[in-house]
Amino acid sequence: MGLKPKNSINEHELIQQCLQSNRKAQQDLYDCFAPVMKAVCRRYLYDKNELELALNQGFLKVFQNLKKFKGEGSFEGWIRRIVINNCLMENRKKPKENEPIGEEVFVAQADAESPEYILQAIASLPKGYREVFNLFEIDGYNHKEIAKMLHITSSASRSQLARAKEVLRKKLHGITGL
Repeated sequence: MGLKPKNSINEHELIQQCLQSNRKAQQDLYDCFAPVMKAVCRRYLYDKNELELALNQGFLKVFQNLKKFKGEGSFEGWIRRIVINNCLMENRKKPKENEPIGEEVFVAQADAESPEYILQAIASLPKGYREVFNLFEIDGYNHKEIAKMLHITSSASRSQLARAKEVLRKKLHGITGL
């Protein structure tokens, strides 16, 4: 089991209660997984309103499709996949001209080797590079899965990952000596 619900029931019992439309159980499930999923959303979306919307729509889909979870694999992983797909759909809706351009998002911090700094460097990547990097390096998808999720070819996924790593190397090299 992934995260623990606040109360003493286990994940399976919580899911069963949610399937019976128990509002308290639904709130407990949300409270248990929302902070982690919000962090996932933050890697794909910058606008706070879009992030909140994607998170809430993701959980709505979780509750609507809960009966489809068969208990195979991680429940947290199942929720994560729904939330990531929802974030990717939000990104597809945005016109390209509204996308932040690299350095607009990247602001130097005092501790250049901190995880926050590295995450900020990742966030400064162009959208396509950032999505592929996050999906492959952080979320653990393979290029075939990424290609399907982003409606690109596997070779385009590999190429964007290589380019993302090169851009990150350049950004971090001058500051951290990597």
